[in-house]
Amino acid sequence: MSDGTAANRPRNMFEKIWDRHVISKRDDGESLIYIDRNFVHEGPFYAFDALRLENRRIHRPLKQFAIADHYAPSLNRAAGVAAIRDVDIRRMIEQLEKNTLDFGVPFIGMDDPRQGIMHVVAAELAVVQPGMVTTAADSHTTSIGAFGALAFGVGASEIKHILATQSLWFRKPKTLRATVNGDLPPGITAKDVILAIVGKVGLSGGNGHVIEYAGSAIRGMTMDERMTVCNMSIEMGARSGMVAPDETTFAYLKGRQFAPGPEHWERALAFWRKLPTDEGAAFDKEVTLAAKDIAPMVTWGNLPEHALPITARVPHPDDAKTAQQRGHIERALAYMQLTPGQALTEIAVDRVFIGSCTNARYDDLVSAAKILKGRRAVVPAMVSPGSSDVKRRAEAAGIDRIFKDAGFEWRDSACSMCVGSNGDFAQPGERCASTSPRNYENRQGRWVRTHLVSPAMAAAAAVTGHLTDVRTLD
Repeated sequence: MSDGTAANRPRNMFEKIWDRHVISKRDDGESLIYIDRNFVHEGPFYAFDALRLENRRIHRPLKQFAIADHYAPSLNRAAGVAAIRDVDIRRMIEQLEKNTLDFGVPFIGMDDPRQGIMHVVAAELAVVQPGMVTTAADSHTTSIGAFGALAFGVGASEIKHILATQSLWFRKPKTLRATVNGDLPPGITAKDVILAIVGKVGLSGGNGHVIEYAGSAIRGMTMDERMTVCNMSIEMGARSGMVAPDETTFAYLKGRQFAPGPEHWERALAFWRKLPTDEGAAFDKEVTLAAKDIAPMVTWGNLPEHALPITARVPHPDDAKTAQQRGHIERALAYMQLTPGQALTEIAVDRVFIGSCTNARYDDLVSAAKILKGRRAVVPAMVSPGSSDVKRRAEAAGIDRIFKDAGFEWRDSACSMCVGSNGDFAQPGERCASTSPRNYENRQGRWVRTHLVSPAMAAAAAVTGHLTDVRTLD
């Protein structure tokens, strides 16, 4: 691909954003790019410690946002931080608050009405907007690329650089366009779409790329659904995922806390409307799916790429094309305790989790509640809304009652059982149908076997006790 600074050729959306943010270039191929917004949570305390050791201050503290989410408990929140019994968890949250006070960074703590998972809150507050470059100390920052932003996760040393300079050395990624054409069939959700894409592209198929999701199926999604799709870009190794801003984006942003006010709104719109990819712009890779061919998806193994339609069967090692692939299948089957050829719908589950930055937004809870209404879970199940705002909206609409009547635990917002930092784990050896983005070994607890599904599919598994094609539950 030619240099993105050429102004007389069609450019894709990533190139337009990139060109606006490059400060300088090095001979080794890296560029110094300006960062519009940066988020931190409890994890990157090393970055603050390093700033203290070097007697540095934060260059633009009001361009940072700190949110307690990974260690925030999902139970007994009203008792406050002091009531957290686990000393390490309490210290992590207290340390984040101290760091933000010392350095003047806006902080959303556990008792803040805006609290939630950072990738959910960033959207709710309109802190991220089209055309921005946004970073955070979490790989699933890709979620907020749904607003037509370049959004990606960074490590502790990079967070320190961003805090000190509001910029980052970064190698220009390649581009991949994933197009999903047509209307999604009934029962098919954004989670099914992204699992189908991950299954097709593979765990490393997006390495070094920014993915733009396009096509009529993507355009027809709500912002909640687009965030679900962009969220799992990292599961293909991509640096970021994005969707071009349109009227759906603008309607979502308007009036939110950090959105441009009335005096700046039209100017912002004029800029945002120039961002979508030009007709004829090139991408380094292209992937195309037909929406009509996508079924409800579920992972059988312990990688996100182990995704198959619920109507399929557990693969056999003999189906592998290479010795390496055979080894991967055999290892996954051993960990997951599954038999080759077994129907996916025959797999019994011990627990269901609805939550995480992938699938704990309002639309997700509505989708699950439609399946649960009038039914009862036959296995332990819990839901942790993505933010306090999502929880309040759901309670105002009576959705919490549907979950409770179905036997679900209705908890507070946190990363919760997706990663377990706050102590929310499944029991050792359990099999869990989960709406989270990752199904790695021991991710949800020791020897826990995780099957990634949509919220509706999770609800279906909860009421039947096994992986179930949600389309059979009318």
